[in-house]
Amino acid sequence: MKTGKMIVTIAASVVFLILASVLSQGVVMALLAMAGVPAWLYHIAGGLLYAVLAYLMVRLFCTKYLKTELSVFLIPKCRIQVKWAVAAVLLPVLVTVVYLFLPGGFIVNPLDTGTKLAFVTRGIFVAGLGAGIVEEMLFRGLLMNAVIQKWGKTAGILAPSLLFASLHIIGMNFSLLSCVQVLVAGTLVGVMFSLIALEGHSIWNSAVVHAVWNMIIIGGGLTVGTEVNEYAACSYVLETRAFLLTGGEFGIESSVVSILGYLLVGLAAWRCYNRDMGEKV
Repeated sequence: MKTGKMIVTIAASVVFLILASVLSQGVVMALLAMAGVPAWLYHIAGGLLYAVLAYLMVRLFCTKYLKTELSVFLIPKCRIQVKWAVAAVLLPVLVTVVYLFLPGGFIVNPLDTGTKLAFVTRGIFVAGLGAGIVEEMLFRGLLMNAVIQKWGKTAGILAPSLLFASLHIIGMNFSLLSCVQVLVAGTLVGVMFSLIALEGHSIWNSAVVHAVWNMIIIGGGLTVGTEVNEYAACSYVLETRAFLLTGGEFGIESSVVSILGYLLVGLAAWRCYNRDMGEKV
């Protein structure tokens, strides 16, 4: 891929991320105002529309501008390997279980059924399916493969992962230590997602891992942290204030526990990838 096209592809990825989010929220909010639909239905429609709009933008960009098939950017027909579906569940569940062994307490948010349903659907459809699919399609689909075609796999894995991590601190009033920890954790999880996508030649594998992680860790069911999460049905509030364990201002997603999980799954993906490449040779 020529440098100019690579730059346009990188810029398009960021634009599509923002545009799909703004358009999906705008459309659903307009429908909400007209029909007065409940919040849980708003979240379902918003998350699905976010993913669909991003997919249509990427498809149009690939076929009309890049003049190539979506599969070149690891976006084939949706098919998920069993091993990554299993990993998708095990990773966040085991991280959560580790924290439940640390001193702390459960606090249930006294909410009505409609509000709890809204929190859960937000976690599943917006933070989970919507963000998981869109971010993998753009970062591990368009962005990663554009860089790989120009500068090779190492750059293709690291550069989008660092950008992915950086976007999580933009606009946040984090301390320097928190920023460093988020950059390290965000880059490592980006590398993990990249290796999963490359191993299976499909972003759908990394998307399911990403989506289920978001559903369980930051969804509206049970959340773990140093304070009560007002947007979750139940919180496990940790007594410890150890920065590395709590993840600082970003939360447990940037903690050493989560980082260890990213490393283990990433290593498994890397070994599977190298084994497959060896068999093809």
